[in-house]
Amino acid sequence: MNQSINIIEVEGLSKKFGDFYANDNLNFVVKQGEIFGFLGANGAGKTTAIRILCGLSKPTSGKIKVANFDVYKQTEEIKKNIGYMSQKFSLYEDLTVEENIEFYGGIYGLKRKVLKEKTNELLKKLKLEDKRAKLIKEIPLGWKQRLAFSIAIIHEPKIVFLDEPTGGVDPVTRRHFWDLIYEAAQEGITIFVTTHYMDEAEYCDRVSIMVAGKIIALDTPDGLKKTYKSQNMNEVFLQLARTEE
Repeated sequence: MNQSINIIEVEGLSKKFGDFYANDNLNFVVKQGEIFGFLGANGAGKTTAIRILCGLSKPTSGKIKVANFDVYKQTEEIKKNIGYMSQKFSLYEDLTVEENIEFYGGIYGLKRKVLKEKTNELLKKLKLEDKRAKLIKEIPLGWKQRLAFSIAIIHEPKIVFLDEPTGGVDPVTRRHFWDLIYEAAQEGITIFVTTHYMDEAEYCDRVSIMVAGKIIALDTPDGLKKTYKSQNMNEVFLQLARTEE
């Protein structure tokens, strides 16, 4: 891990739909191995920005590099160097645990021999060896979540984007999931995460908060709490969200 290296660089990112700015002059950098929280209420512009960073959408203007690749010209290279996991997990319910791993590993371009080794390692790490032939729909939500995250980083990407990955799971399962996030960050994978749970914002190295398409605060959780004289991140978020009213 080297947190002196910029893995994401965003300068003046704007995205317009007609006269509406979904993203309005966003500026930030994310370091290698950093856990970066990207917060904002529904409609704040988070998903639009993530789609641009993942190479799925073009910005209207701005300079943006992801893993040192340009979002205008090198989207295919960006896609090879990132992982992605959403709240819906994206696993196929009618495939087995092992089949899901093999399917996504193939999409990520892993060779058959490497994929077999990675599959066995992953199943052992998650203690799912006896569940490898189980259909995804037959295993508990918490296991699905951990499996989906592990599959998202099976190809050892430089960055993994987590879009509200812990929605709908209990606090204990969420805590276990964050253990996996810490482990991945320690291995040098950059974590770019959105969440509606403000206690999870406390786990991030730095947090940005978006309101109406603009980033209006960006600092460490402790720095934000100090600046806004708040006891916790929930109080910070409520203060800033009110500026939209």
